[in-house]
Amino acid sequence: MKMKNKSLFRMILSALFAALTAVAAQISIPIGPVPISLATLGVYLAGAVLGAGGGAGSQAAYLLLGAAGVPVFAGFRGGVASLAGPTGGYLAGYAAAAWLVGQAAEKFGRKPRVLAGSMAAGLAVCYFLGTGWFMIVTGRGLWDSLALCVFPFLLGDALKIAVATALAARLGVVYDRLDRNARAA
Repeated sequence: MKMKNKSLFRMILSALFAALTAVAAQISIPIGPVPISLATLGVYLAGAVLGAGGGAGSQAAYLLLGAAGVPVFAGFRGGVASLAGPTGGYLAGYAAAAWLVGQAAEKFGRKPRVLAGSMAAGLAVCYFLGTGWFMIVTGRGLWDSLALCVFPFLLGDALKIAVATALAARLGVVYDRLDRNARAA
């Protein structure tokens, strides 16, 4: 019975973090081929709070919902075309980024420096996958792609990392308490 409650608890939280990412993605500014959105805030929080497996799983669920046509991506987009389009690599990077943040949180705890560093590393992976895919889909060169898809986002992404770092420590305490209660139930 205890394991059932814990599994259900983690599935519900993974679904909630997938929903958080979907809602955050809608808070966006279309500035070009890649919009500015708050989606990565949900990605960072998922990894930091749920750990590697739960964080990556929540983002995989988010991607599957979007691939199925549910309009969860920025600008209320959905469908396989969104994943195959210019922003698809960034979207695919969400699961990898959440996993990386979760790995660091599990191994080193939710210390602000650890979280901020792992979120920056997760963002770098997201940028790498996204920019590489953008170059393939659009045929643009590296510097042109970086100017369109990375440089305009650096300040905002640093702010999202700062906010996520502060929130993750507090949410992590709540998660740990709820997780202990789920195990005890």
